[in-house]
Amino acid sequence: MATETYVMGVFQRESEAVAAVRDLRVSSSWPVLRVHSPIPSHALAEVMQVRKSRAGWYTLVGGIIGFFSGFSLAIFTATRWNLIVGGKPVVALVPFVIVGFEFTILFAIFGNLIGFLHQSRLPRLQNLETYDPRCSGEHFGVLASCVPDDRERLAAFFREKGGDARVMDGPV
Repeated sequence: MATETYVMGVFQRESEAVAAVRDLRVSSSWPVLRVHSPIPSHALAEVMQVRKSRAGWYTLVGGIIGFFSGFSLAIFTATRWNLIVGGKPVVALVPFVIVGFEFTILFAIFGNLIGFLHQSRLPRLQNLETYDPRCSGEHFGVLASCVPDDRERLAAFFREKGGDARVMDGPV
């Protein structure tokens, strides 16, 4: 039974990590599973073909829900007590714009937070055994998988590209 082996290449420079990912994706049978970066890297995102986040749609939906919730709350409250002030109508939409605006902002923030957590798949507590703490400081990590017989070839590939190789067994 052939299980997967995982090899992480740890690089000091972004350009080395980008070159390693590009070569792995173009000319090898070893799939790149994850890339860890201490800073936002447009070059790594481009070579990994990362798609744009959908968190903005969560913000939009939250804002729309908030807008209608604010107006609904104001209208419900006004009709419950039915206080007529100075001959004005009980449901006056112009003053309710303030409540609708505030609820729009509040729910948009909630939607953005939920979208961020959902799109980044947080909290992610599993798979910490395949993470190298050096990637939190100043190194770039490229995690690839291979069959156990290829682990030394993949590690040699990462060393050839200028990185350090760390071999791991088990599920990702």
